[in-house]
Amino acid sequence: MKKLAIVTTHPIQYYAPWFKLMAQRGNVEIKVFYTWSQASEIVKDKTFGKDIKWDIPLLEGYHYEFVENISKDPGTHHKNGIDCPELNYRIKDWQPDTILIFGWYLKSHLKAMKFFKGKIPVWFRGDSTLLDDVPGVKQVLRKYYLTYIYRYIDKAFYVGTQNKAYFKSVGLKEDQLVLAHHAIDNERYYDSEEKNYENSALVWRKELGFNKDDLVVLFAGKFESKKQPDFLLKAIQRVNKKLQQPLKLVLVGHGPLEDELELWSKNDSNIKMIPFQNQSKMPILYRLGNVFCLPSKGPGETWGLAVNEAMASSRPVIVSDKVGGTTDMLVSGYNGFSFNHTNQNELMGILENLSLRKLEAMGKNAKAHVNNFTMLKIVEALENEI
Repeated sequence: MKKLAIVTTHPIQYYAPWFKLMAQRGNVEIKVFYTWSQASEIVKDKTFGKDIKWDIPLLEGYHYEFVENISKDPGTHHKNGIDCPELNYRIKDWQPDTILIFGWYLKSHLKAMKFFKGKIPVWFRGDSTLLDDVPGVKQVLRKYYLTYIYRYIDKAFYVGTQNKAYFKSVGLKEDQLVLAHHAIDNERYYDSEEKNYENSALVWRKELGFNKDDLVVLFAGKFESKKQPDFLLKAIQRVNKKLQQPLKLVLVGHGPLEDELELWSKNDSNIKMIPFQNQSKMPILYRLGNVFCLPSKGPGETWGLAVNEAMASSRPVIVSDKVGGTTDMLVSGYNGFSFNHTNQNELMGILENLSLRKLEAMGKNAKAHVNNFTMLKIVEALENEI
């Protein structure tokens, strides 16, 4: 059986399930080499300002090891945050046929790319886009550098349309690119009689002071400038001045903008703030809203996996043009809407024309659409290429 070594930083809810699935299928032997050894149980998220320990199992069902990271400032926030002198030796000892590396900018990941190039096929998984590019000398120099870096890659598994355009811009050829759409564990978000997510969400809405007939917009994510939850909050407040029945807004998360959001919503009963929720609560949380909104301005909103999570929860979405996954995930008017990230009037126009009946139908469309984006397809893409 062919052996695939996977190099990534730490257990993540978006990857661990397909590592497990790939191991269970038994077509390829995999081993995951985690390079952020300090994050084996708890992740120090600098933007959230919290230590995060996920409450779902992420290390079950597949082989892995944590390679010692000796960085004095460990983490993914800078290139020297991942420094594992033993990484290449540990991988070599396992004797893989192919290596798949997540992210090139981290010191040890780049070293692994260079070390294994020409020895075994080097595969890559990243989700960068061109959405944040600003024309100029700096951009030209960056492109030259990236073209040099990606010479160490034999194949890239691109997550969607915008990501493919990025890889082609830095010199990768069509025959080096394999589609493996970003996906979540859809099944975990689907409702059933046993899970009872919808009813649990109705109870939670009531506790927040909302009734069944209220139209609730949901934001869930880091309260940071990049995602501009403040842009959404102000749009809702402006729209509500025109509406007989005001929209409700639920903001879920933590982050640098938290104090400002609390201040702006302090005397507004239509807006509720909920602290960060762990993974097991997310399928219920997405159902608090009738529609999910991701109003990001970037940079770095490369895909927006929250959109997949909302759609798997049968909720339509409102997304900005800076969300990388919009091109693949959104069918405007069918499962959601999009707007220019700088145009608050455009967002307001969408918000003031929402209706519960239309959103319910679009939610069903959203669930049908997200079925095209599965972890099984990621695994099959890898299996077909090895």
